[in-house]
Amino acid sequence: MTGSTTTASPVALITGGGSGIGAAVARQLLDAGYRVTVTGRSEARLRGLAAELGDPDALLTIAGNAAEYGDVQAAVDTTLKAYGRLDTVVANAGFATHDTVAEGDPAGWTEMVLTNVLGPALLIRASVDALKETRGRIVLVGSVAGFVPGPGNLYGATKWAVTGLAENTRRQVTDWGIGVTHIAPGRVETPFWDSYGSLPPGHLLTADQIADSVVWAVGQPAGVDVNTVVVRPLGQPN
Repeated sequence: MTGSTTTASPVALITGGGSGIGAAVARQLLDAGYRVTVTGRSEARLRGLAAELGDPDALLTIAGNAAEYGDVQAAVDTTLKAYGRLDTVVANAGFATHDTVAEGDPAGWTEMVLTNVLGPALLIRASVDALKETRGRIVLVGSVAGFVPGPGNLYGATKWAVTGLAENTRRQVTDWGIGVTHIAPGRVETPFWDSYGSLPPGHLLTADQIADSVVWAVGQPAGVDVNTVVVRPLGQPN
C-alpha cells in the first residue's frame, strides 16, 4: 500500500502489527490522526488488517522479519520515504514457545530469543536518527513475565531482557529528546495463546485495553517521559 507523503500529521511504525496488540495500536493511532506503518511476517494477515480497516491512505503495510536488520531498516526507510518523518516506533513483535528450559524443545528457542530480544534492539537502532529529528518516542511491549519469575520460563527471560533494554535505552536517548516507554501487559486475549492450545484461566485483558495504554503514553505532553507501565487484569495475582 502507498501512504500519503504529506508531513503534517505524526507517523508511527509498529512491528508485529498484523493482529493482536499491534493491530489494536494501529487502529487507535489511525483514529487519533496518525499515519501508520505496520510490519509483520504474514503478508496475508497484513492484507487482512488493511482490508478490515478500509484500506486507508494513512496505512502502510510491509511484510518482513523483525529479527532481520535489513528488513527493519527497509521498513524505516520506506516509512520515511512515504511519510517524510517518524515520531513513534512500537516494538511489538514477539511470541512464546510455551515450554520450559528443563523440559522444552530447543528447536523453537532461537527464533523466540531473536524476535523478542534482538528485534526491539534492531528497531531502536534503525529508527533512532529519525526519532532525534522529531523528538519522538520508543515503545517496547514487554510482559509482566519480565518482572515476575516463572519456573523454567525462557519466554519470561526474554521479557526480562526487554525490561533491561528499555531502561538502558532510556539512559542513552533521553538527552536526545527521545522518550522511552515500556508497556508490560499481563494476560491478554490475543493470538499469542494459539500455540499454547487454549486461553489461560481467569479474566483476560483485551488487545484494545493494552492499546489504550500505548496510545496514552504516546500522547503525553512534550517534555514528559512515562517509562514503565505494567497493566494486569483484575484477578491476576502474579
